[in-house]
Amino acid sequence: MNRIPVAVYAEDPVLRAGITYQLRPRPEVEVLRPEEEPRAQVSLVVVDQVDDEAVRLLRRLRHSTSTRTGLVVGRFDQDSLQTTIDCGVTAVLRRADADADRLVATVSALAKGEAVLPGDLLGRLLDHVNQLQRSVLDPNGPTLSTLSPREADMLRLVAEGFDTAEIAAKTAFSERTVKNVLHEVTTRLQLRNRAHAVGYVMRHGLI
Repeated sequence: MNRIPVAVYAEDPVLRAGITYQLRPRPEVEVLRPEEEPRAQVSLVVVDQVDDEAVRLLRRLRHSTSTRTGLVVGRFDQDSLQTTIDCGVTAVLRRADADADRLVATVSALAKGEAVLPGDLLGRLLDHVNQLQRSVLDPNGPTLSTLSPREADMLRLVAEGFDTAEIAAKTAFSERTVKNVLHEVTTRLQLRNRAHAVGYVMRHGLI
């Protein structure tokens, strides 16, 4: 078996030692010493969070090496996901999940050119990609500002099966106002009826 050469980067020597300790005994990988890092096939960056220092390191790796980069991180949020993608990271593993088997699986996936993300982050990424697609393919398409809060609330109630009288009671508007608001939405968006309006706004993620 050809061992995958891995470079481990961490400002905190304890973090570096912990990851190295788990990887070094494994026959699938070869943990490189600092002077050997130029021949790394995979780079693992180990951080508490994606702060400015981590971003600088990720960008340096992207521009100065040909390795595929994975991130082992303690705290991670939506903004961090976008930043790491921009920095060329193709695998994210939370430190709490980073046992030896998952580390090796992540390194192996990176070496094969695959991406690795926890399920919740994958969902966020897909949402982000869908938003980008909509803005690129249809820059004049509907956005969250297409509907007023009142219109969105009424369409949610329509989607839940409520009729005009029930929507009026729930929103404290008159039935006439409910009819006028829903008519205004369908007319403005050039839709046929309420059902068409509900399908349209749900398809575009507006409610």
